[in-house]
Amino acid sequence: MSDKIFQLKSEFEPAGDQPTAIKKLLQGLNKDLSFQTLLGVTGSGKTFTIANIIKELNKPVLVMAPNKALAAQLYREYKNFFPNNAVHYFVSYYDYYQPEAYLPITDTYIEKEAMINEEIDRLRHGATSALMTRRDVIIVASVSCIYNLGIPTTYLESTLHLEKGKPMVRGDLISQLIKIQFERTNNDVNRGEFRVRGDVLEVRPMSENIIYRIELDGQVVSKLSVVDNVTKNILEDLSEIIIFPPKHFVSTHPQIEQAIKNIKEELEERLAYFNKEKLYLEAERLERRTRYDMEMLHSLGYCHGIENYSRHLTGKLAGEAPDSLLAYFPWVNGKPDFLTIIDESHIAVPQIRGMYAGDRARKETLIKYGWRLPSALDNRPLKFNEFEKRVGQIIFTTATPGEFETKNSQAIAEQIIRPTGLIDPEIEVRPVFDKETNYSQINDVMREVEKIAASGERAIINTLTKKQAEELDQYLQSKGFKSNYLHSDIKTFERTEILKHFREGKFDVLIGVNLLREGLDLPEVTLVAILDADREGFLRSQTSLMQTMGRAARNVSGKIILYADTITASMEKAIAEVERRREKQLAYNKKYNITPKTIIKKIEDMLDVAEK
Repeated sequence: MSDKIFQLKSEFEPAGDQPTAIKKLLQGLNKDLSFQTLLGVTGSGKTFTIANIIKELNKPVLVMAPNKALAAQLYREYKNFFPNNAVHYFVSYYDYYQPEAYLPITDTYIEKEAMINEEIDRLRHGATSALMTRRDVIIVASVSCIYNLGIPTTYLESTLHLEKGKPMVRGDLISQLIKIQFERTNNDVNRGEFRVRGDVLEVRPMSENIIYRIELDGQVVSKLSVVDNVTKNILEDLSEIIIFPPKHFVSTHPQIEQAIKNIKEELEERLAYFNKEKLYLEAERLERRTRYDMEMLHSLGYCHGIENYSRHLTGKLAGEAPDSLLAYFPWVNGKPDFLTIIDESHIAVPQIRGMYAGDRARKETLIKYGWRLPSALDNRPLKFNEFEKRVGQIIFTTATPGEFETKNSQAIAEQIIRPTGLIDPEIEVRPVFDKETNYSQINDVMREVEKIAASGERAIINTLTKKQAEELDQYLQSKGFKSNYLHSDIKTFERTEILKHFREGKFDVLIGVNLLREGLDLPEVTLVAILDADREGFLRSQTSLMQTMGRAARNVSGKIILYADTITASMEKAIAEVERRREKQLAYNKKYNITPKTIIKKIEDMLDVAEK
C-alpha cells in the first residue's frame, strides 16, 4: 500500500475500549461492510477512535452531524487531529431562512427571505475546492449537505488555471472572470470580486482570505502572487494558480438560453392545463411570474428564486436526483471512493430520511396554486435511497443507536470503557414539586446551581421549550446568577461563541432544549438538571434523556438530577442502562486499579473566522 495520506497528531494513544473498537471497525471496512456502528458512551473518545481509522485510509472522508453546533465542534477536533491535511466545514449558509410558501386557507403567500452568512459561504467553497484538488480531505457537514448544489463537472470546468510564462490576453482574462460570475470593482476587492489596474489584476476567491495578484507583460503571465487582503503585502510567489467560481451554480450563456427555451415550453403546458380546468387566477399568476423570471435570466443570467429552475439550467431529467455535496467526492470503478461517518446517527439518520418529504409537501402547494412550475420539485434534497447510493461505506457513531442502525449494521463496536476511567454519573430523581418543603424544581435547581457556581464549575439545565429556556435565563439573571440560553434560533457563529464563553466561565449556567443533547464536549459541566423529566415524549424519551445526561459524563464530579413526580418507562430504561454501564466501568477500574480523571480539553474557537 502507498504511504498514508492522513497524518494523525495526538499526544495520546488509544486506551480503554478504543483499541478493540478501532480493530473491529477496520476489519469491517476491509471486508467491505456497508454499515457499521461505533456504540460509544459520552466521553469515551469516539472522535479519536474514528481519527485512528481515518489515518489508515487513503480516501476522503465525509463526517455528517445533526446540527451546526456539533458540526463546528467536530470540525475543530478533526482539524486538531489532522493539522497537515485538508479539514473543512460545510453547513447551510443561512443565518435566517424563511422558505417560500403558500397557505391556501388564508390565501397568504410567503416570499422566500434569507440572510446569507458570507463567512460560512467561504468555508463551503473551501470544502468543494479542496475536494476538486486533493484526496486528503475531511469534510465535516450538517445534514443540509444532501441539498442541490449544482453540477460539480460544470463547477470544475469553469475554473481558471493560470501558469507563469503562459500566454494570456488581458481582455480574455477579464471576460473569463465575468463569465464564471466574478464581479468587477474599482474599490477594495471583496470575496467573489476582481479589480483591474493596467496589466495587473487582483482577484479575491470565495474560499480563502487572500487576494491573487496576476501581472501580465504583453500577452504573457509574468507574475502570480498571493497578497494579504489587509496589509496588501505579498505573502508568496506562485508558479500557477487555480481560481474556482464564486458560485456553485455556474451556467454558460448557451445553457441559459436552452433553459429559457425549456422553461417556456413547460410554462405553455402548465397554462394549457390551468385554462382547461378554468383555473384562470392560477394561470395568470404563473404566467406573470415565469415570464418575468425568463426576462431576468436572458438579460442578467440570474433571477430571484433561480434555484427553482435548476433542472432546466443543469439539463437534468424530471425526477432525476440533484447533485449535492456528495457528487463532489470521488468515485472509482462506478463506486463512491470515500468513507462516511454519521455522528449522533440516532438523530442524523431520521433527519436525512425526512428532508425530502417535508420539502416536497411545501412545493406541491406552490405548484398547485400557480406560484411555481412543476420543475421546482426538482430543486430538492436527496431521497434516502438516493443518499445511500451516493455514499461509500458508513460508520454510525452514537451512544444510543436508532432503529435503522440497529437493524442494518453488519458490525457493532461497543465503547463503554473510557480512557480516563470516568464512570457514568449517578442519577438522582427529585420531585417537580415537593409538598413537604414547598419547593418547586426551579427553587431546587437554583440551590444546586448556587453550589456549582461557588465551586467554579458549570451546570446545564434542560427545559422542554425555547420560551421556557429564555424565561428561566431571565429569571436566574434577575436573581444574580450568571446564565445564558442556547437554542436553534441563535445564529451559527453565536452558538459557538456561547459554548466557548460557557467553558471559559463567563457564565455558570447554560439553559437549553435540544441543542444541549448530542455530542457537545463540555468537560467543565458537573451538573445536568432535566426539568419535567416525566413528560413522556420525544424530548424525554430514553434516547433524549441518556444523551442529555451524557453532558455530565466528562467530569469526575458529574451529577444528574431528573425532576419527576413519576418514573416513566423511558426514565426507567435510561436509568437501567446507565446502571449496566456503571457496573462494567467500575469492574474495569477495579481490575486495572484505575483512578478516574476529568477530561482536560483546551478551550479554543471552534471555527476559523476570517477577517472580511
